[in-house]
Amino acid sequence: MAIKLTPLNIIMVFSPDETQVLMCLRRKPPFQGLLNFVGGKVEKGETSEKAAYRELEEETGISDSMIRLVHMMNLQYLIPGWDLQVFVGKLRRNVVLREELNHLYWIDVHEDFCDQTRFAGECNIRHLMEQVRVYHNQLLE
Repeated sequence: MAIKLTPLNIIMVFSPDETQVLMCLRRKPPFQGLLNFVGGKVEKGETSEKAAYRELEEETGISDSMIRLVHMMNLQYLIPGWDLQVFVGKLRRNVVLREELNHLYWIDVHEDFCDQTRFAGECNIRHLMEQVRVYHNQLLE
């Protein structure tokens, strides 16, 4: 029996000088009360890229003219049925953020992203940050 996966995205936004990454404090499950990347659901008929730009603008005020997103990878979680599409980008300039639901924070890129008392994802955030470091030239240049 095939498992139907719900397409979701997360967006890793780096400051222009790449010293900080944008995160939100989740107000609802999953990961309520923890820091995570911004993102959301891909709507029916919407491309993954269009959904990432839409969610980013809705949650932060960052428009496609301020950043170029690269689809870095997908992570499939068969239980609970998620196809998590990971996008990465670096801001072209400093911006004033506009919060939607979750509070937004710039976090130093050298934080311990495996600290499960602060960060969502059971250390997956550290893994994603490491992938950006390894493939920096393809993702952030």
